[in-house]
Amino acid sequence: MNNINSNGEKKSKWYHNLKFLFVGSLFGILFVKSEVVSWFRIQEMFRLQSFHMYGIIGSAVLVGLISVWIIKKFNVKTIHGEKITIAPKKFNKGQIYGGLIFGFGWALTGACPGPLFAQIGTGATVIVITLLSAIAGTWVYGYFRERLPH
Repeated sequence: MNNINSNGEKKSKWYHNLKFLFVGSLFGILFVKSEVVSWFRIQEMFRLQSFHMYGIIGSAVLVGLISVWIIKKFNVKTIHGEKITIAPKKFNKGQIYGGLIFGFGWALTGACPGPLFAQIGTGATVIVITLLSAIAGTWVYGYFRERLPH
């Protein structure tokens, strides 16, 4: 049996994806326990009433910075032995507009894309509307992408 698809990539058995389910579940539990999915914590952050969310976001940024530095410094490779490359990014004004729209949506709904599923999993089923809105917004962006400032 050939385990290579038409793109030349190795195919995995369906049960190899269970690791993603496991890690995603742990990530969701971490979100719930750290109160990242709490609408009240998010509102505190946007009202500048608490350091809680800024501490969590700052910790994530610090971990990301250290991780990228380690990857570059020690030429870390993927689990399959491939070189990890990080493409340079160019700043443009569209990032400001996108960030503002994202921030307004986050402040209004009390949810960003990361914890949406964890919020739904905790029983906040009204977040399904936010999830559908995020999907619709992604579609709209894809549709108008070529006409937007990049």
